[in-house]
Amino acid sequence: MRTEGRIGVSERGEYQGSGLGLVDDKGRVAIPNALRGTLAENSPRADGKDGGTIIIAAHEDAPCLVAYDPAYIAELKRELNERVALSRGPDGKVDHNIKRDGANGEAVPFDGSGRFIMPGFPRFYANIGAHAFFWGTLDYIEIWDPKTLVSTPGLAARMVAACRFYCQEKGIAL
Repeated sequence: MRTEGRIGVSERGEYQGSGLGLVDDKGRVAIPNALRGTLAENSPRADGKDGGTIIIAAHEDAPCLVAYDPAYIAELKRELNERVALSRGPDGKVDHNIKRDGANGEAVPFDGSGRFIMPGFPRFYANIGAHAFFWGTLDYIEIWDPKTLVSTPGLAARMVAACRFYCQEKGIAL
């Protein structure tokens, strides 16, 4: 249900698509067109202007970043709370690292053309240099350093092929 420029988790558009972005020296990068429209719909500005908010976080267990709209936080919180409850051991203690790992996002604004400044630590964590590969995973977007992506074992073959394709198309050697 839409209220005051916000949408519920069940009404969020799904992130499908991919693309490669050039990252400048200040960490500015543009969200590819294939993903930008969904992000803008999922996180509209309250004043009705173009742009919105994107949350950037280190991926829980892959050497990349995740990016999502503010409405996804409720789903993430629900999932993390369930995992914390399931971690309760015989001594009654829970694994607090579950939330520490999963709730590390930083909200940043993006403009009407999808440009945002990638926060320093997440960018460092994912080893993102001059290029960032974006891959929609329905609920969120993964952001990878292309060289890291192609050298990481066990990833989906189509994702790796798409990254290679975009890099080849732009003359970027992997």
